[in-house]
Amino acid sequence: MGGVLSSVLGGGGGDEAVAGNESEQSRVMKFSSSARWQLHFNEIKESSKLLVVDFSASWCGPCRMIEPAFIAMSAKFTDVEFVKLDVDELPDVAKEFNVTGMPTFVLVKNGKEIERIVGARKDELEKKVLKHRA
Repeated sequence: MGGVLSSVLGGGGGDEAVAGNESEQSRVMKFSSSARWQLHFNEIKESSKLLVVDFSASWCGPCRMIEPAFIAMSAKFTDVEFVKLDVDELPDVAKEFNVTGMPTFVLVKNGKEIERIVGARKDELEKKVLKHRA
């Protein structure tokens, strides 16, 4: 029975941290299952905590280029939740958020989108996180 539940919820771990370099512990959560993502999103939208979602793909060069900066921001802004979603693994979630280019960063508060940045624009992303984290 546990195997069936695991397969429905997306395998064993489902949510894992994205690997940073050894000196930097990543706080970025990665979801590989729509069901696990939905559970997490439903929980966080009850709070006023800022959620930053990175929609990316493994084959996307700009996505790989900005990933270290995204991981660094997660370490710097510990009061903000950082999530990475692969559009190829979760196409339904990408469609729900109207993601058309990558990387796309969606800032969410109280379950509602408040900002969106399309492209690997690190400085703009950091400014928006600073603006909305309080």
